[in-house]
Formats: sequence, structure tokens, C-alpha cells
Amino acid sequence: MFCYQCEQAANGGCTVIGVCGKKPDVAALQDLLVYTLKGVAFWADKARVQGKKDQEIDRFMIDGLFTTVTNVDFDAEAVSQLVTEGVRLRDKARTLAGQVDGTIPAAAQNWTLPAAIDEQVKLGQLHGVKDYTVNEDVHSVRELITYGLKGYAAYADHARILGKESDEIYAFTHKALAALLDDSLDLTTNVGLALETGRINYVTMELLNQAHVEAYGHPVPTPVQLGTKAGKAILVSGHDLKFLEELLKQTEGTGVNIYTHGEMLPAHGYPGLKKYAHLVGNFGGAWQDQHKEFAQFPGAIIFNTNCIQRPAESYKDRLFTWGLVQWPGVKHVDGWDFSEVIKKAQACDGFEDNPGQEILTGFGHNAILGVADKVIEAVKGGDIKHFFLVGGCDGAKSGRNYYTEFAEKAPKDTVILTLACGKYRFNKLDLGDIGGIPRLLDVGQCNDAYSAIQVAVALANAFECGVNDLPLSLVLSWYEQKAVAILLTLLHLGIKNIKIGPSLPAFVTPNVLNFLVENYNIGPITTAEEDLKAILG
Repeated sequence: MFCYQCEQAANGGCTVIGVCGKKPDVAALQDLLVYTLKGVAFWADKARVQGKKDQEIDRFMIDGLFTTVTNVDFDAEAVSQLVTEGVRLRDKARTLAGQVDGTIPAAAQNWTLPAAIDEQVKLGQLHGVKDYTVNEDVHSVRELITYGLKGYAAYADHARILGKESDEIYAFTHKALAALLDDSLDLTTNVGLALETGRINYVTMELLNQAHVEAYGHPVPTPVQLGTKAGKAILVSGHDLKFLEELLKQTEGTGVNIYTHGEMLPAHGYPGLKKYAHLVGNFGGAWQDQHKEFAQFPGAIIFNTNCIQRPAESYKDRLFTWGLVQWPGVKHVDGWDFSEVIKKAQACDGFEDNPGQEILTGFGHNAILGVADKVIEAVKGGDIKHFFLVGGCDGAKSGRNYYTEFAEKAPKDTVILTLACGKYRFNKLDLGDIGGIPRLLDVGQCNDAYSAIQVAVALANAFECGVNDLPLSLVLSWYEQKAVAILLTLLHLGIKNIKIGPSLPAFVTPNVLNFLVENYNIGPITTAEEDLKAILG
């Protein structure tokens, strides 16, 4: 195997087993799935040129891409079933497109999928990540595109579950995946495609924001309890808000309390979800601490998206997965009936009352811009000297204490906006306020980068300047492919001077990195003290 799509890739790429826990057979099957998706995309793109579309194909592309995101699906049989479905839809798309001129790439040809999984694994090993037939810089940008597609596929999946879809997203997904098969496209063309991937991620985040707001209202600043309440309990980890709503409905009146984990924390800020009295708090921190934290949770636990890790025996019998998340030997819930999860929670000990610290969430763009006049006045009056966006994915790799130190050492006349699970590095710190404006503003989940962008654009308009001219600096942490999609969005928008850590992506070649440095002044983090000095002078 060879996989370097996440920040924790070992020695530039995992070759024996993934640091995430992905085994070589699953890695090969996921590579085969991506190869299959490219073949489907080739024909689907040709069909669309003729005005022919197919909803089944469109939706499958999103599911297939999301499945290959880090820490989503570790079940070889489940991935194999998706590959089988992909081959069927490749043939359907080819029939839809009809006769086409020109060369048909190998991925789109009528290759046969072996029935046995071990033979599928061997086939997948022939279509791995490394492509030695093209220039290494072209390949590097292709990887950026691929991971950007995977990232926004997650957001498109959440939006679709809430009834929101976009033909623009589907059309570009086919176009981009098909383009990855075209060796005639030069580096400049591929860079343009990467930036367009960023634009489509922005469209997708906007669509998901619309879906969330229409379903649950704009987030409002809300204190979230980190302690526990007496009663039986279910812990929800992932990102999907519709899932949480359905579980809240089914547990209402049962005596089972619901706790959020990881990226589900911002759910507490939505009026349509916080109205449920048994949504009682947040348990634990970011995904990488689940082994320790889940063992201490006396109830049922369910993942609705990434990031799942290899479960310990101490809680495996209380663990469930849903949607595209799967782990071999862990009970998977199909559909929207959570009675088995509720039954398991009722059989567990549950919590005693043990109130703890409260932290704030719910500072989406509507909440922040609602006090924009106060913020602008504080900037003009010199009370707020600088804004930082410090956020992104958290992880287990060393060096992430940088983000804690950065928040601690940021001057008291600065405001920190944060989002995604990287916030857990500092969201329990009491940073105080500036004239009633909290110095730490939790904007939401990783997809709520859309909200952060809206805040930046609104401030730029208020001060009649460009976003790059604002007293605003972006200090990002990354782990998986949604972070890549967001980075491409920022580049598409022309945002510069971004610092990224704890390490740079292994799939970015020196020449591509130089391009990013020269055109966008992207750079790696160093130390909190040095970076603060460089930013603030």
C-alpha cells in the first residue's frame, strides 16, 4: 500500500498499515474505488455534454468519494460493494453517453471486476496513488484536486441528507475526475482545475450552510456544559446534524440524554436542536482522544461520519456506526431507526450528576455580523488590534500544542475565531473579552469556514479594503481532505499569508510549494512566539 492523503502519513506515506488504522486491503480497494469513479466520470461527463444526466450516478460519485476520506470506512466488504456498484454505473454512464470520439482511457474501458475480494485487492494495487507516467508536479496538483473533491463530497453528502443538491456540484465532479485521466493537460491547466475545485467547495459549503439554517435556524451564542447529567446516555460523534435531530426525536421522553463529541459540538448553537432539553452537553474532545474518552463513557456511542479509530474492547460492544462510516465487527445502523442504539444506552449504567465547565459555541456569521457595528467601533477605537482565524483539523501528531500556545500568547487586544476540531486545543481557555466581545469565537464545524469567509468579506467591505488588507491572519491546522478543500477555497478567493501546520502535505512537491509561496505567501508554522512576532511586528 501507499497512502499519503492525511497529515499523519508516516515517513511521507504509509506503506505497511495506515497510521489511521487502514489496512493494506482496504487501501487497495479504496484506490480501486477512486479508479472506478474516474471511469464513471469520463462517461458521465460525455453524457452531460449531450444534456443527459442521471441522479443515481451523480449521487454515487459523492458517496464513493466521501467513503475514501480518512477515518470513514475501514470495512473491506463495504468498499468492495461500492466498487461493484461503480462498475455497474460505469456501464450505465457509457450507455448514456453513447459513441464518443477520441481515445478512451483505461479506467473508462470495459475492464472486468473479479468476484473475489482478494483478487479485487490485487487489481487495486495496480491503480494506487503514485502515478509515474506523468510529471511529478502535475501529479502533485492532481492529488490536490483529488483530495479537494473528497473533501467537498463530505459536505455535499450532508447537504443532500437535508434535501439540498446542486447540479453544478455534480457536473464539476464528473468534469474534474475525468480530467484526472487526461495526460495532455499541462501543469497550468491542472492548477486552474485545482482552484476551480476550491470554488466548488465554496458552493458546497454555502449549500450546506443554507441547509442547516433552513432546518435549524442561524446558530446563536450558546453555553455548552462539559459536565454530566444524571441519566442514561448516548454519545454522538461526527458532523451530520440531520442524524442528531432524528436521534433527539427518538430519544425524547425516554430518559436518555444526548451528548455531542468532536465536530458535533456546534450543534448546540442551533435553535432547532438546542430546543431539545435532553441535548445536555459535550463529552470529550477531538477525535484522536477517543480511545481514552469512550472507555469512560457509560452509554452507547455512535459515529455518523469520520473520524472513527480502531475501537478498544472496553467499548466496542457499545459502539455503532451509521451512514458511510464502517468498521469491521462494529454494529452498523442502516436507515433512521435508532432503537437498537437506544436500547443499548438504556442497558448501560449512565451518568451521575457532575456539572463542569461551560464553553461557548454558536458564533456563526449571522451572530458575529449582528454586532458588526460594535466590532468595527472596537477596531477603529484601537481596542481590537488584530483578528486571527486559528482552526482546522486536530490530530495526534506531535507539534499541535503550537495552537494552544498561540491562543495563550496572542495579545489581549486580539480576537481569535476558530472552527473545526482544532478548537479543542484551546477552547477551554478563558481568554476574556474586549468590551463585551469574547476574545474566542467558535464559528462552528469545518464546513463553517463559509461563515468565517462571510465575516472577513463583511469586515473588508466595512473598512473599504480587500480581505488581504484586513488586520486578519489565518493560522490553520490540517489533518484530512476537507482541510485540503478549504485551503483550495481560500486560494480560489485569493486569500494570502496563510500559515499551515503542524507539517505540510507530503503530496505537495517542492515546485508546487514554491508556486504557493510565491503567489499566496503560504508558509509552515514555526513557533507561536516567532509567528506572532512576524504577524504583529
